[in-house]
Amino acid sequence: MNRTTSRRRFLQVASAGAATLSLPAFAAWPERPIRIIVTFPPGGASDIVARLIGDQLATKLGQAVVIDNRPGAGGSIGGQLVAQAAPDGYTLMLSNSTPISIGPFALEKQPYDPVEAFTHIAMIGSAPCVVMANPKSGLKSMNDLVAEAKKSGRLDFGSGGPASIGHIYGELMKKELGINMVHVPYRGGAPMTTDLVAGIVPVGIDVITAFVQYFKSGQIVPLAVTSAARSPLAPDVPSVIETGHKNLLLDNFFGVSGPARMQPDVVARINTAVNEIVAGAEIRRRMTELGIAAMPGTQASFAKFVKDQVAQLAPTVRGAGVKL
Repeated sequence: MNRTTSRRRFLQVASAGAATLSLPAFAAWPERPIRIIVTFPPGGASDIVARLIGDQLATKLGQAVVIDNRPGAGGSIGGQLVAQAAPDGYTLMLSNSTPISIGPFALEKQPYDPVEAFTHIAMIGSAPCVVMANPKSGLKSMNDLVAEAKKSGRLDFGSGGPASIGHIYGELMKKELGINMVHVPYRGGAPMTTDLVAGIVPVGIDVITAFVQYFKSGQIVPLAVTSAARSPLAPDVPSVIETGHKNLLLDNFFGVSGPARMQPDVVARINTAVNEIVAGAEIRRRMTELGIAAMPGTQASFAKFVKDQVAQLAPTVRGAGVKL
């Protein structure tokens, strides 16, 4: 081999080596288990959705997916763990309205920026809240509710607790409808339901999932769901859009988010995988049972959805003085 040939061979090897070194650090991702943080205790809708998605994600990505429940402080404990994690794709969050659009703004010191501190990767779906009443209240529609609140000067409503999605929606109603609704906080949806059925509190607001049985039995009267379309769990109940209150639209969303500045290739892989999972017939069936409408889409569309909801709810939380 002459000197020219040797030099050419050296340059070829060096060039190949440089190309290898320049490959993205995440080219082999994932190389170890992925953790999905859930900001609620085991057993709730967020936990169920995380486990449904996690099982399928493990199969698609070829790595174990571990569900890590970190509840507390309006979801902000889990949210902060994700916001501070390395942006390597190994720590994700089952994101939803509570730790993103509500919790951070109800704390004395905001722990993170819910738009800038995360990479919002993929939308899974959304479940509406439902505005409902005890039959003895005489309320049968949203118009009845507004008329009664204006007539009496005050209308009490119950929710699952301070800074819950039901609480914030009630505050949004007060703001948009110009009526005096007084929040009655409970320690969870179950005790609120007990008092609503008993007529101790005339109106309740919560995610629709747990209430269909009470609608069917006539123990609770549903007035409207907060989504743009009717819920498959209660197809006879009008949406707030149908009742003429487009500014009261609120989707309690479920999605997958990670820390800010994640590698675009990893984000694209997760987004594609989640969209494929959500498109599956069995997953859609299970989600429908939970009252969740599948809403797959691009990473950009999900990021915009989150930004818009934060802009909608943050002023309501702060303006109402909601504190955790």
